[in-house]
Amino acid sequence: MASAGSRSKVGMISLGCAKNLVDSEIMLGRLSTEGHEVVSSFEDAETVIVNTCGFIEQARQESIDAILEVAERRKRGEVKKLLVAGCMVNRHGTELAKEIPEIDGFISLDQLQEVDRVVELGGGPPLPAPSHLVFDHTAPRRLTTRGHAYLKVAEGCNNPCTFCAIPVWRGRFRSRTIESLVAEARELEAAGARELILIAQDTTRYGEDLELGRSGLERLVERLLAETSFPWLRFLYAYPTTLDFGLLRLMAQEERLVPYLDMPLQHSHPEILRAMRRGGSAERYRQILDEARALVPGLTLRTTFICGFPGETEAHFEHLLEFVESQRFDHLGAFVYSPEEDTPSAGLAGRVPRGKARRRYERLLEAQRPISLASRERLVGRRLRVLVEGVCEESEHLLEGRHAGMAPGIDGRLLINDGTAPAGTFVEVEITDAFPDDLVGRIVGCSEPAEVELASAF
Repeated sequence: MASAGSRSKVGMISLGCAKNLVDSEIMLGRLSTEGHEVVSSFEDAETVIVNTCGFIEQARQESIDAILEVAERRKRGEVKKLLVAGCMVNRHGTELAKEIPEIDGFISLDQLQEVDRVVELGGGPPLPAPSHLVFDHTAPRRLTTRGHAYLKVAEGCNNPCTFCAIPVWRGRFRSRTIESLVAEARELEAAGARELILIAQDTTRYGEDLELGRSGLERLVERLLAETSFPWLRFLYAYPTTLDFGLLRLMAQEERLVPYLDMPLQHSHPEILRAMRRGGSAERYRQILDEARALVPGLTLRTTFICGFPGETEAHFEHLLEFVESQRFDHLGAFVYSPEEDTPSAGLAGRVPRGKARRRYERLLEAQRPISLASRERLVGRRLRVLVEGVCEESEHLLEGRHAGMAPGIDGRLLINDGTAPAGTFVEVEITDAFPDDLVGRIVGCSEPAEVELASAF
């Protein structure tokens, strides 16, 4: 345990993806275990840790803005120490130390379980090297999510995508053992999580490095279904070339493995896909999607695309629009291409002007809006099982929840305007209204009746 004199009130700003959030929860768990007090506001914090994301330019800028905000508070004496953690430390730590001298120290990706020591020392130098460690179930975690928990099944990535530098700082793909993952899942269930979400950079590659072949994720899910009681299990980030259809057949058979597939495709035109080193084609993707829909009735599909990749012509982009309009994804995300240092695509010819790439991004999202709205409108009048996540941040008179076709943080919200239930409760909700991003409904029943009021509380 930390000595009484070295204990600190620590706050954290966690940025980026769910994988980064797990890292933040590991740091918070370690700090709590070692006697530091974790606080939720600047006013109470002596030390603030900013856990950064370095994926694309927009994410880096968000991280820098957060660092600068805390740096200003440090100048005014409102915060004693500013520490920076996460991806940007391994990738840009030296530059951050030079450009923002108010940073007191850094926590690299391989130092997450040493965060208490770094806090007690008041900081340390950046260690810009690829990560190589894999954390297991023995790492303490402090959950920050509502109703759900993420289980990181692997670290790093082996894919050769030319636009992505994640292997540069996260290292090679490294799976955790099934035994470790089942043990952690049981701990998360005991902590109150009702939905378990499996994540990695390439989740469907899980187990290849453990000699489990292409069925590694299926074997893991089977163990989790057998040895835990989560009402919902979900996995995110399927890679087209590593998806094993046995996993989808399991999804069709097991009610607890929710019928949801998130497969970032990045583009549809074969020339752009080759330049990205993604392989595949629109025809091959259609085959995968058609087979997935045939195997899993009621399957919800989500994908992500990049706009403005080097060499993308107007014809390439129109091909992408046609693909999106024909495939009718339930949820779609997109981002503007960002030339990343240490990636092959940064040196490609045919750079698309930023403004033009942004306009293509906006056109893509606009094309998706009526598709998303139609998908949601089909739910109006239906009664769905919903996981309540708590009171809406904008209004105490609304609850937020999700049905099985919605992953947290990326697929909009289901707003409940009639009925009350605690966070983490499953209820039956009748959908009354649909919008391109959100749904509205009222509680009409529940599987946990002792904790739900059907009468309106508003």
